[in-house]
Amino acid sequence: MADRPPLLYVEDDSEIAEMTVEVLSEVYDVDLAADGTAARDRALGRRYEVMVIDRRLPGLDGVELVEAIRTAHIATPILMLTAAGSTAERVSGLDAGANDYLVKPFDFEELLARLRALRRGFHPSGQRRDIGEWGFTPGSRALYSPTGLRIALTETENALLDLLSESPDHVFSRAEILDAVFSPNETPGSVDTYVSYLRRKSTPGIVETVRGAGYRVGAP
Repeated sequence: MADRPPLLYVEDDSEIAEMTVEVLSEVYDVDLAADGTAARDRALGRRYEVMVIDRRLPGLDGVELVEAIRTAHIATPILMLTAAGSTAERVSGLDAGANDYLVKPFDFEELLARLRALRRGFHPSGQRRDIGEWGFTPGSRALYSPTGLRIALTETENALLDLLSESPDHVFSRAEILDAVFSPNETPGSVDTYVSYLRRKSTPGIVETVRGAGYRVGAP
């Protein structure tokens, strides 16, 4: 079991949990939690490669659990399960920080395929980076304020901050940023616009302007 990727599975229905654990255990080292509070403690105490979380749980519900995990700057991919597939439920779970959604009842082959896809799309660079007193998790497209407030980023905002924070001592010219982040038809003004968006969402010091040279990540 030690060589299998660790997975946190959170499900309060014992019958569903038993069947699902049997399937997941063929691939993963599964930790099972039956309520949101116990799951939060496990998520904070062990590094998992992926998590599967039911939406409706005793204690913390699934959305509250995902929010708690993301507030702790844990960027591990999360697949959320639900018996109700309404758009509102899916949106609230994704907004809380889940990466994907699967509606019950589901096929086990689809469950395993979605988990493989989540793991393929996750890289260590998605883990938390410190930017001054702020936290940044590229893998979940989120900034965390010094008080733990989660701020969702757009794809372009995330790509821009990812580029700058990967090389914190480098001053990036607008041309470099355009080439790395934006499509060929964009202009240097697009860089300035997205720097402004990042500053407004977080703090002015998140990106530093180096006069006559370009931008680098700040230390707010």
